[in-house]
Amino acid sequence: MAKQGASVIDPYDILGVQREADEAAIKAAYRKVAKNAHPDGGGDSEQFAKISACYELLKDPVRRKVFDDTGYDPELAEPMDLKGLMVLEGLINDMILDEREPGSFDPVAGLRRKLTDDILKARFHILELERHRARVRKHLDRIGRRPEADVLGSMLKARSGSISEAIKNAEGQIAAIERAYAMLEGYSYELEVVPAEGEDLPKAAE
Repeated sequence: MAKQGASVIDPYDILGVQREADEAAIKAAYRKVAKNAHPDGGGDSEQFAKISACYELLKDPVRRKVFDDTGYDPELAEPMDLKGLMVLEGLINDMILDEREPGSFDPVAGLRRKLTDDILKARFHILELERHRARVRKHLDRIGRRPEADVLGSMLKARSGSISEAIKNAEGQIAAIERAYAMLEGYSYELEVVPAEGEDLPKAAE
């Protein structure tokens, strides 16, 4: 499974300012980097658009607070990052609703297992769809054509197209799940140490 880190756009890094920077410092930094990146001065239009988007985020106190708290902004995040976040959002609900005592189990490992299982299920689903599509195509090759409108042929072609679209959607789902998995990279979870029967927990150093 791919474990590449999520391609998070950090507006502080793009503008070259500290996270504690005030409005004036952010504005000054924006003017400096935007001047060099402006297309009229030979800069890259895509990079200039990214710089402007970062400035728009940081000058908005609400969006900036959300970014500082979560590390993401809906308007600035990469589309695949947003899809990964949507996958994790559903799993977080399962984590919160788990009645087991926090510290008695590892929910992060559980998230990884669930994502891995979902990828395997999606890949198996794709294999099934590909087998169905192959059968449809074999029927198309063998069926006799009639001189008038080819009703059966049209229906089989439409069914083949629908299956191909379903395969494409499943592949997109796998990509989103893999991105969600990558977002969990670096996380760990501290489990409660339960002493064996008759064994005392180590005392903190005085």
